[in-house]
Amino acid sequence: MARIQAVEHSFAACPLPVGPGPSEAEAGAVDADVSGAVLRTARAVLAERVAQAAEIDASFAGDLAGRVADFTLDGGKRMRPRLLWWAMRACGGADAGSTAAALRLGVALELIQTCALIHDDVMDRSRLRRGKPAVHIGLATRAGLSPDSERGSAFGTSAAVLAGDLALVWADDTVTETALPAHVRHRIRTIWRSMRTEMVAGQYLDLHGQATGGSSAARAIRTACLKSALYSVERPLAIGAALAEADERTTAALRSAGRCAGIAFQLRDDLLGVFGDPAKTGKPSCDDIREGKPTYLLAVARTRAEAAGDDRALAVLGNAVGNPDVTEDGLADVRGVFESTGARAHVERKAERLRDHAVRRLGEAVDVDAHGGRQLFGLLRTVSGDSSGDSPDDTRGHERRAADRDLSAAEGGHVR
Repeated sequence: MARIQAVEHSFAACPLPVGPGPSEAEAGAVDADVSGAVLRTARAVLAERVAQAAEIDASFAGDLAGRVADFTLDGGKRMRPRLLWWAMRACGGADAGSTAAALRLGVALELIQTCALIHDDVMDRSRLRRGKPAVHIGLATRAGLSPDSERGSAFGTSAAVLAGDLALVWADDTVTETALPAHVRHRIRTIWRSMRTEMVAGQYLDLHGQATGGSSAARAIRTACLKSALYSVERPLAIGAALAEADERTTAALRSAGRCAGIAFQLRDDLLGVFGDPAKTGKPSCDDIREGKPTYLLAVARTRAEAAGDDRALAVLGNAVGNPDVTEDGLADVRGVFESTGARAHVERKAERLRDHAVRRLGEAVDVDAHGGRQLFGLLRTVSGDSSGDSPDDTRGHERRAADRDLSAAEGGHVR
């Protein structure tokens, strides 16, 4: 296997300013460029973290802490901080204290995402992330070891686990050190604790499904909810609502909207992973099939093939799923099974219903015609895979009822 060249971290030499601009205490100034404001705040937070690491040990700071900082700053759409920000704004948050807190908590969300991605690449044995060597590959190479050797692989993997742990520690520290009124702090800490555990639970269910070779449709939805929807969408929205001190009804509607949008995103991502153009998606086609990921798409196809007594379809899936050496012809056969069983069409319809429910619930939570609500509306439509800009009033009654059932299955209860 060809050796991937390391890209050295550059955080320590970064010439860019690390502090926020003089007017960023004003919410209106952040509105114009939320991602930029979060990035500037992240530079300030991470500069302090790396400096503290350097006081402990120069090698630790240079090899590990700087790499975690670079990974967090380099790339990503800042979607979680943006969801947090616009949820806060849509719920009426605008004072200097909540503005500063929202930016810092946005950085904490970016750090917990860094933890998740680094660990995910280790578990999936991925060699690339954002077009660059994955952290475990870069760490092995920086130590003068081949990431393909037994010694280099063991070192890179172990060091990357520590890098992910460090990102999680920094995320927690950032939340703890953010100035908040006592009652708001308690509310946010409760959300934060739940989010961390849910993220780990989702990753475990994903690994368990791969190891056992299958998962029911309900289990696949539950995994998508825990691994993606909650920590990527619902919990950031809840944090934003907490910063604005939104009431219980508003927060519940926002959480419901976020959960539906997040699951819709994961379902569409699963479809793109099989049917998407790698040149547009930025990732290899059918990796989920090769790795045996227990996606909802796969679960539906298996269930329908079993119900129809379609032994050929089941044989195709059995030969390809979890087989890293599956041929392109084998993958084409899998796509054919997803089409012939109706699994692809079913998943597409389910994602659409969830999107429509997300839009409806958002309209119950905030004024989508006001500035903050309008921005959040567009963001949730993007997250759930739709950019048509239709009015939230365009959803139809039967679609709403179907979406209610979808969400109920994900939550293990009723729509809140």
